[in-house]
Amino acid sequence: MDNILYYVIALIAIIIGVVILKKVASCLLKTVFTIILLAILAYLYYRMN
Repeated sequence: MDNILYYVIALIAIIIGVVILKKVASCLLKTVFTIILLAILAYLYYRMN
């Protein structure tokens, strides 16, 4: 069940991130934010395994 919780949290973070990016971010900020978000998700993935 813990793995499902991590995936749900990651999915919510992606959805919120996309909504925020569409409203306030420029192209450069979108790139930086996407890289940071992917790094966090990769960290969570490797931490679970």
